[in-house]
Amino acid sequence: MNVLSSGSGELIQPPDMDAFREWNRTYKSRELIDKRMTEREAVSQFLAEGDYIGIELYGTVRAPMSLVREILRQGFHDLKCAGQGVFESDLLAAANTVKQLDWTYIGFEVYGLSANARRSVESGYVQKIVEWSNAALTWRFKAAAMGVPFLPTQVMLGTDTFKYSAAKVAECPFTGKKICLLPALILDAGFIHVSRADKYGNCQIDGISGFAAEMARASKRLIISAEEIVDEDVIRSQPDRTIIPYYLVDAVIEAPFGAHPGEMTNCYERDEQHIRDYVNATKDESNVKEYLNTWIYDIQDHKEYLEKVGKRTLDALRIGGRDE
Repeated sequence: MNVLSSGSGELIQPPDMDAFREWNRTYKSRELIDKRMTEREAVSQFLAEGDYIGIELYGTVRAPMSLVREILRQGFHDLKCAGQGVFESDLLAAANTVKQLDWTYIGFEVYGLSANARRSVESGYVQKIVEWSNAALTWRFKAAAMGVPFLPTQVMLGTDTFKYSAAKVAECPFTGKKICLLPALILDAGFIHVSRADKYGNCQIDGISGFAAEMARASKRLIISAEEIVDEDVIRSQPDRTIIPYYLVDAVIEAPFGAHPGEMTNCYERDEQHIRDYVNATKDESNVKEYLNTWIYDIQDHKEYLEKVGKRTLDALRIGGRDE
């Protein structure tokens, strides 16, 4: 294949599909075993300093916030990350957790860009940034899930996003036209929040499924948090809804309101007041430490976090909660 041009970015996580297959053969058990544990147990067992992590989904929808807070609580400071989020990515930046970043967008949508991400980059703590479009990063997961080293697409052609990426433009051997080659992205650890799961790790998602299926299959280690852990008969009653099968999963954590202050389809709305207060406060760097201490470091676990948020607030956020 004739490569015509390359982005100027350095490939942070070069794909080795043979090594990934060997990992799956060696470490991914097909046994139906109970994988329930706490956030603390899962993060300490399956995440190591220097790992490349991915967090699903976009925006504040279905983000695994209880797991993100536990990552910060355990003091990681040298991770690599697919940065494409809102609140969770801002927290990682606020705590100086990530040093290398495949970047799409980190910000708060209607509330503006991320002050913490900007400070983390401008201070030099983030040492490497490579740009991608949202579609490109998702399709990189898809390539890994398919077991191929790259996917040919037309995204980013003719843009500055390509210029600062690590993608390549090649001549299609069938049409002679330009195509963009996106390298597969294999995660050392993936974090996904789902609507329900059984104790083995079979997972179902209500509403938008995002790129959960692709990320799950692109992860060496996969940590799942769920709004509820249900009996396996519930999962088996609608097997077509099981987006993530058990054999991809390493840990399952029951975390009601696990996406707070974000939202979950059919469960609860996002906590606008919490997000607004956080964004406004952390525009001033002097307030960042206070937030991290109050809502993360001085709290033992997700249960204590929910107690601090308060039952009245959580009940009001439940779908239909304000009408009850």
